[in-house]
Amino acid sequence: MQGQIAVVTGAAQGIGYAVAQALTARGVRVVSWDMDAANIAAMEGLGGTAISCDITDLFSVQAAYAATCDAVGVPLICVNSAGIAGPNAPVESYDPAAWQKVIDVNLTGTFNVNRTVVPGMKAAGYGRILNVASIAGKEGNPNACAYSASKAGVIALTKSLGKELATLDIAVNCITPAAARTRIFDQMSQEHIDYMLSKIPRGRFLEVAEAAKMIVWAVSPENSFTTGAVFDLSGGRATY
Repeated sequence: MQGQIAVVTGAAQGIGYAVAQALTARGVRVVSWDMDAANIAAMEGLGGTAISCDITDLFSVQAAYAATCDAVGVPLICVNSAGIAGPNAPVESYDPAAWQKVIDVNLTGTFNVNRTVVPGMKAAGYGRILNVASIAGKEGNPNACAYSASKAGVIALTKSLGKELATLDIAVNCITPAAARTRIFDQMSQEHIDYMLSKIPRGRFLEVAEAAKMIVWAVSPENSFTTGAVFDLSGGRATY
């Protein structure tokens, strides 16, 4: 992977930052697409490149891609880690505006990023895409309808794109992690956090470094066959 170029969305913190660290250790040049104010400092610490990008806006994503190509070259690795949790509320009282925002970031944002990076990968005859979904996308968490639905959509999008590119050396996979203790917890009620922990047979939350190890393998040349797959990181919670 030495010298390859990777785009990681949401790399200013959390799982995205852990992935950026792990990729950098492999000699990959990392470009973080993030709106977080900490993005520049995070990438300076890793020797990476920080580009401000709103993944809900296709034009912003396209501009970030052009800036990436100009600055370091065509990215052949893409990890979509940016996401939000949204509020915790039952369906009948869930705020429609909050629903739309969660769908825009988690699902449409993933679509925008995937759509934008694929042509360059096809031209190069090689690529690796990893989308971060969630165990909520498989099982549906109560009082988190938008988050659960958006992550289910990410799983389906991944499978669809994986099939489209299956005859090429471009792998498109996703992971379904259980909760990790990152800043996304700030968007959740303590009751919901306790619920998620109670559902994990391992009895603890996922560590971001554990997620990064699986993600790095999935976007490496070592993953030469698997595509359109869902890798479980739920600590035993997933039933399929």
